[in-house]
Amino acid sequence: MNIAPTLRTAALAALPVLAAAHAAPVVSTFGPLRNRIMPRLSGRGRTNHIALTFDDGPDPRSTPHFLRLLAGRGVHATFFLLGGEAHGSPGLVREIAAAGHEVAVHGWLHRPLLLRGPRATYDDFRRARDTVAAITGRQPTLFRPPYGVMSTAAHLAARRLDLTPVLWTCWGEDWTARATPHSVHRTVTADLDGGGTILLHDSDCTSAPGAWRSALGALPRILDTCQERGYDVGPLRDHG
Repeated sequence: MNIAPTLRTAALAALPVLAAAHAAPVVSTFGPLRNRIMPRLSGRGRTNHIALTFDDGPDPRSTPHFLRLLAGRGVHATFFLLGGEAHGSPGLVREIAAAGHEVAVHGWLHRPLLLRGPRATYDDFRRARDTVAAITGRQPTLFRPPYGVMSTAAHLAARRLDLTPVLWTCWGEDWTARATPHSVHRTVTADLDGGGTILLHDSDCTSAPGAWRSALGALPRILDTCQERGYDVGPLRDHG
């Protein structure tokens, strides 16, 4: 009996099931649902605290501006670094860490995880984690997926590498060409509440050219609003 056609048929029938399993965590991309039923993944913390986070750096053209502003306000944040960018600017990574900020990873390349298999996903995470650890002397423990989209392979790779995925509860939509300091502040504070996590970008490497300026311009007003509402602002490590 030739069982090859039967095996091929079974394999083809299983493909949609495997694809669905791989993509199942994409449901966490929907912010309102994630914030309600996945508080840990959303970055929910103690109710009198706001976690301030930045993605896509380090960028020598823009990140130093954020570091100076944060230093002037006495605020620390969590920087989710791209491994490839960190490799190219190790001195800036050390500067971020030396300033007291929390250093986390955003993967090696900013590519959708749904398009990667288990091996490529694991290798990307490991390379980013190990590069940042070698530069700072401390192994990062937090991870944020590109575009905020997780996959089953990403969850498994993160667990193997002792990385905890963290997304956000509010963002500034600061990556677009039409973003302004006013629009970023308005968008962030519309969803801002105690225990939340803010996402901004300190680099435009995956955004519209110069888009980081809208986040930088909005940051003082965002910090002022947090203070007016009685929230402390800091990195995820202090978020409880």
